[in-house]
Amino acid sequence: MMEKELTVGTRVSHEKYGEGIISKNNTMTYKVIFVRGGEIEFSKMGAKFEVVEENPQEDDGNPKINMKEVEMMLKYVLDKFNGLHYKIDLGKKWDNGIMILQPGNKDLKPKEIPIDTFFHKIVMLRDRLRVLEQNINSHAGLSDEEKVNLQQYITRCYGSLTTFNILFDDKEDFFVGSKS
Repeated sequence: MMEKELTVGTRVSHEKYGEGIISKNNTMTYKVIFVRGGEIEFSKMGAKFEVVEENPQEDDGNPKINMKEVEMMLKYVLDKFNGLHYKIDLGKKWDNGIMILQPGNKDLKPKEIPIDTFFHKIVMLRDRLRVLEQNINSHAGLSDEEKVNLQQYITRCYGSLTTFNILFDDKEDFFVGSKS
């Protein structure tokens, strides 16, 4: 059992889950957000943490919370477990549509693909590019220059995909490349 009550925002280390931040202090439990493992609730009676950094108190006794750290950790966990996905709608004019690929050789049959299947593949590609972008930005082993260079390649990939913007219903979902 812990001798001292831990406050929200206190950084702790756990043997199994690594470093985390206390996100909620209930009467009988602590909720902790870990980089590995996400949010986990522990009984105060059995909580075995090592305090990495206590959260300083404001003048009114409430804890100072470094929201940037909490936000970064939460974003990392959501990204890792694909928690940031949201539904993207195909433009209504394409509902039940079929994409026909006609070979130049007239002896070969055309290939028909349901347009919503093709659209889904494009959205998956975009989501994976976003995850790649986030992984590059948070990678500790890359220099800032290397990150910028890799970002430029991703931006060019987005630019190459702008042709497919016609499939999206909402302009906020469009691909955007570099703007000259």
